[in-house]
Amino acid sequence: MGKTPLPAIFLLLILILSACQEADVELPDETPDETAKAIESPEVRVAEFIELWKSGDFPGMHTNYLNQGTQSVYGEANFVMWQQDLHKQMGVENLEVSYTEPAEDAEWNKEQPADFSIRVAFDTIIGPVEFEKTLTLLYETHGKVEDWFVEWDPSFIVPNLEAGDQVSTEITQGPRGEMVDRNGNAIASNSTGYEVSVIPENFDTAKKQQLAELLGMSEQAIDNKLNQPWVQPHYLVPIAQIKADQSTLDELFTIRGTTSREVTMRNYPYGWALSHISGYMGPITSEQLEAWSSKGYSTETMVGRQGLEEILQERLRGRAGGRIILKKQQENAVITSVDNEPIPGETVALTIDAELQQALYEAMGEQAGTSAAIDPDTGETLALVSSPGFDPNEFVPNITNSRFQELANDPLQPFFNRFAAVYAPGPIMQPITAAIGLESGTLDPAEGYDISGKSWQRYQSWGDYRVTRPRDDVPNPIDLNKALIHSDNIYFAQQALNIQDDDFQTGLENFGFSEEIAFPIELTPSRISQDGTFGSEGQLAGTASGQGQMQVNILHMATLYSPILTNGKLYKPTLFLDDEDQQLWNENLLDAENAELLQISLSNAGKELGTELAGKSGTARERDEQNSWFVGYSLVNPDLIVAMMVEGEDEVDETVEQVIEEWNKE
Repeated sequence: MGKTPLPAIFLLLILILSACQEADVELPDETPDETAKAIESPEVRVAEFIELWKSGDFPGMHTNYLNQGTQSVYGEANFVMWQQDLHKQMGVENLEVSYTEPAEDAEWNKEQPADFSIRVAFDTIIGPVEFEKTLTLLYETHGKVEDWFVEWDPSFIVPNLEAGDQVSTEITQGPRGEMVDRNGNAIASNSTGYEVSVIPENFDTAKKQQLAELLGMSEQAIDNKLNQPWVQPHYLVPIAQIKADQSTLDELFTIRGTTSREVTMRNYPYGWALSHISGYMGPITSEQLEAWSSKGYSTETMVGRQGLEEILQERLRGRAGGRIILKKQQENAVITSVDNEPIPGETVALTIDAELQQALYEAMGEQAGTSAAIDPDTGETLALVSSPGFDPNEFVPNITNSRFQELANDPLQPFFNRFAAVYAPGPIMQPITAAIGLESGTLDPAEGYDISGKSWQRYQSWGDYRVTRPRDDVPNPIDLNKALIHSDNIYFAQQALNIQDDDFQTGLENFGFSEEIAFPIELTPSRISQDGTFGSEGQLAGTASGQGQMQVNILHMATLYSPILTNGKLYKPTLFLDDEDQQLWNENLLDAENAELLQISLSNAGKELGTELAGKSGTARERDEQNSWFVGYSLVNPDLIVAMMVEGEDEVDETVEQVIEEWNKE
């Protein structure tokens, strides 16, 4: 057996001696002290304190709820101002404080502190902050009031904070989400650029003009940056962002007092072709700042300014992360209180086929006009073009005012979004009139009409208004097939007038006329007329061939032909790939037999034009100018309907055919 060390024996003797001494002490009576008896639960005080905390009533917290020890350490002025200043510095919003309710049989007494587990959560400029603490209450007498009072310290503001600490924040912005097409091709992506800054006390002012030219800005704009109220001679002052151009950077480095750092910049690989869909980034406008003021935006924020960049701002916007840093007074150390990773914005996939979009845009040759392509079986928008477009890359990082004015004053109006507008469709509406007549039972496709002359009116009461047709040399009788092939406006006027009551108007409404188009980018609804009705027989007769006051949106126009290929089903146009497929807009617009009749006639109309497509062409006058239209699809692979309109008299059927043929080869 080993020996017991002497120190251990000595300690043992002391413990034994202490025990003996305690054994000789006379024990008090077992009668409980009156002060230790059970008292009312402190839960009400906890709940009241938390409500003041959440509402930011710091004076009320200090005066009525803090215990004497806390009040003596933290005077009311310091307690209130410190929290208000820190909340402002950290951008605290949406403060939530909750506590764990005590057990129903919990007992409380004056001599024992009351502990409550609480959870504190709030949003800041570096993202959400959340932590748990123990809130302790002591039973005290304050003047004539006996109640529970809170023991508080600065770590209830942010973790590990103590009196005397200096608090700072480092913000890291989450990268903006990208937009991609249905095949994953980038429509709006992120690339590397540089932020150029100046240290005023080191800056060679003689090189100000050179710096301005390199950055594409004025000397006055540089002065405005350097003369901001917060600027000090030794501060690093951001001046502008530029794209990654090594020769420019090399020249910048020769200017004393300048420096640069890498930043993320927006990039639009398809440029002009997708400009009206993508939109562009720019400094936040005053209207946007007011609308989004509660979401952490500032005057320096870059946001979406047009198109989906603006519409999807909150989805694409990266969420900031960063650190709350404490410079400890007592330990003379620097610690991180909160460390949040930035959150990238969402990547949004579109139904658009960017290569098809590019092909349509290039085929239009930047003529003023618009085109749309859809999948008739799903309603997915495969292309949506406004021509001419603009290059959204010119807005990165900032477009010059002179260049902006040049684009704004361009007579072809590149900023005008033509696919969001409406136009008179002309004879390309005739297949829809035929569909309504066939379904109403008033149009017999085999019945021929003897029509003579180039113009016609039903009654002399129509006055000067007459329906005219492109040609009068087509042999009689004129049946549906001939009428569609040769765009016989008189035939379709007569058929529309044969449809009883308001069935023609109802039929157009069933095809989506006069109805808002539920689409992410706002589109002007197609309309029958200015007031949605026919003011006269003559107006009804003209509308049968897309004249009168009828106007149609290009995407809706492409969609109107889909029931011919889907046996009467009309699907809502969609733009986001994660949207539910086949969102039914209406059905039973055509039965299978009538759909087949129209398919045959559209095929014959395409042959008459000399194309390998089934489709319909036509011209229509819009504000004393003529527009040329074509809507069609491939006979071999009819899973793509393309509608195109160009301002002017150039025929567009061959343009559409070229694009569809190339698309089918892929």
